[in-house]
Amino acid sequence: MITPLNPPQIRSPFAAYSHGVLAPAGARILFASGQLGVSPNDEIPESVEAQAVLCFENIKAILSAAGMDFQQVVRFSAFVTDRAYFPIYGAVRSRYVMGDAFASTLLIVSGFTLPQFKIEVEVTAVG
Repeated sequence: MITPLNPPQIRSPFAAYSHGVLAPAGARILFASGQLGVSPNDEIPESVEAQAVLCFENIKAILSAAGMDFQQVVRFSAFVTDRAYFPIYGAVRSRYVMGDAFASTLLIVSGFTLPQFKIEVEVTAVG
């Protein structure tokens, strides 16, 4: 069972995540590469929300291939090209993930491999 860690000596998390996550001994670990908002036929939607959905759908497929789901994700790392995209990313993540039993980092970056990309998300899961 994944154990969220939020020590009382430090400020509470800013959103629905935990400062640390303890995975059970002997758990399988999945490290997924960063997923961009691109469809299987190479379409890149204009909106950051549509790109975020594609990121999460791609992650969902990777998790499924490993026999896992979003409840087994212990860490999200997200990268966006504009601070204004943070709440959009958070809203999309909330559609796929319930609770706060995961660690999370969000960085604002200057860009990705193609200028059309606005968001990238990577995960670590245990199961």
